[in-house]
Amino acid sequence: MTIIYHKEDFLYTLFPELANGNDDLIISALTAYYSYGVFKPTVVISGDSIQIDIDTDNIQKHESEYRKVVTFCEKGNYIAAKPLLTKLIAQNPTNSEYYRIQGQILSVEGNQEEAINCLIDALRWDATNNWALTMMGNIFANYKADLTTAMKYYQRAIELNPEDYTTVYNVGALYFKDGNFSEAKKYLYQSLSINNSYPNTHHVLALMAMAENDIASAFYSATQSLRFNKRQDELYRKTLSLMIDAAQKLIATDSGRSVYRNFRKELESECGKTIDIVKDATIITAAKCEFAEVHHRNRHIVLYKPDYKAVEHLVMHELCHLQLATDARKVGLNKLFTSNAAKRAAFAQSIEPTVQRLRKMKVEVAEINKFVNGLFDGINLQAYNAPIDLFIEDMLYNDYPELRPYQFISLYNLIEESLKGITDKGIAEITPKDIFSKSKIYNIVNAMQFRDLFGIDLVAEYGANKSELHQAQAFYTEYSEYKTDRQPAEEYELVQHWASDLGIDTYFSLVDEQAYQAENTTEKTLQDFFDKVNSAMETPTTSDSEAEMRRFLATQQANGTNSDIVIYMVEALQYFEKLPTDTIKTIAVKIALQGAQGFDPLKQYTVDAIPNKIFSGFQILSYCYVSFALALPEMLMELQLPYHEEYLLARGMKNGKN
Repeated sequence: MTIIYHKEDFLYTLFPELANGNDDLIISALTAYYSYGVFKPTVVISGDSIQIDIDTDNIQKHESEYRKVVTFCEKGNYIAAKPLLTKLIAQNPTNSEYYRIQGQILSVEGNQEEAINCLIDALRWDATNNWALTMMGNIFANYKADLTTAMKYYQRAIELNPEDYTTVYNVGALYFKDGNFSEAKKYLYQSLSINNSYPNTHHVLALMAMAENDIASAFYSATQSLRFNKRQDELYRKTLSLMIDAAQKLIATDSGRSVYRNFRKELESECGKTIDIVKDATIITAAKCEFAEVHHRNRHIVLYKPDYKAVEHLVMHELCHLQLATDARKVGLNKLFTSNAAKRAAFAQSIEPTVQRLRKMKVEVAEINKFVNGLFDGINLQAYNAPIDLFIEDMLYNDYPELRPYQFISLYNLIEESLKGITDKGIAEITPKDIFSKSKIYNIVNAMQFRDLFGIDLVAEYGANKSELHQAQAFYTEYSEYKTDRQPAEEYELVQHWASDLGIDTYFSLVDEQAYQAENTTEKTLQDFFDKVNSAMETPTTSDSEAEMRRFLATQQANGTNSDIVIYMVEALQYFEKLPTDTIKTIAVKIALQGAQGFDPLKQYTVDAIPNKIFSGFQILSYCYVSFALALPEMLMELQLPYHEEYLLARGMKNGKN
């Protein structure tokens, strides 16, 4: 080993006793220090240069033991590391790094004086040990408040390695602590030029920006610090707190309101309709947009819950939903997300074990129905919104940077809200595992984007298994491929793809908007066929009672009641009378699924669950209505069949009340 010093201040910092000493004193002192047992170094002075040659061939290097020490230290197990380190130093006292690690342990344990002594030993054996130099600077800066001495060690480290971004950062942080912001910025930006992903540098820049009341810059730097901090350590927690504080200060300026107002004006001009923005505490979700075309109004309405944080982001988000629909509508590709009672009933049947368990728990029927409907609506909302929301949030982040503080606070709040639901043991206990897992996957995809936008990784908090994480990552990767060159309406492809992959695409239909509106504006309702279809699609009986019934129904038809429907309903009531409710429910679901696209009153049908029978269009509609009324009454209104009066009349006739 060869060590070279120069007669300068740094030598005398390491060996104060050599200051103003002659060559003989220097040789004697250095020979004594670098001796190990019988091994004496050779010290030669030539002018201002001092060369020390040490015979280290016979000094064993215990690499495996050293690696154990490093591993123990990385895990914070200093108790196990210290005896091994003491042994290594005794066996090889010339190894600078051993002393450096010992000094680091002592500093962490709070013994700064002994830490300094060990680090001095480290530098005596290797004056170019940058980690030892930096640690000495840290101790003098943070524990001794001796900025002058700290700077001496930092500057030496930088001279030896100008690319050492951590030491450059330390100098900047030291100047910041001393209140010298101009010098601090110089070193901090120099550190970033070497390594832009060092979170500590961004954190101090955020602190400095807050001190200078440059809140926007503080928010940006805090975001960068979190983005590059993978440890979620104390620095992470401090930066997150700083970021939230900065965001709240920016939100208090109320600049977000002008952002969505300006965007609304542009969108009103583009879509040709007025857009109302309305507070509504009764809506299920945080916000929603009611499209004029769907609700048959001359204006769009954005509704939002006023008690949510950063509602300006919620409003802007819903306006972006309208923007995407408008873009798709321009090219004739807009889709409508629809569902019906048949799909709802099929869903209810698919989770029948859960329903039975709730019944055994003595849960009220109304509460069970509410729970089932909530699950169905909730998973459908996720199926539709999760993919589209990714495009919207990306658009907001990149096109409206002034809205980012609102976006951050709002999304953070929504994710925390979803985490409460996912991690609530009570909810997990009663929710079907399959639905719970799919909901979790959608939530994780949104959390992945939040991580990439704002550097806050909450994915692990969802407690997902490998399969769920794999599926969520696959979805997010697919979205990432789409977003770079997304064309109008392509977001609907992800809605369909993801739902299909999760096996929930049977819960809804994505229908072409133009075709749907054309079909529903020509007034082709079932009632239009009432006067066109001969009721005798089956041969009627000719008994006196039947004739009397016909005369009565003729009178009712004059009052607007459809006699054919009533007769078929009486027949259905009689058929279902002796069947158990579960069987009726099965028949209801099968008929509804069979007629998901509608029944034609002019055609005939068969139903697997009712063998050896051919139904007319009106007849199967009657059986459908009655089966739902008997077994799934909470879903009856969703059939949208205008037969309430007919059903009441049929039920009365069947019971002999007419």
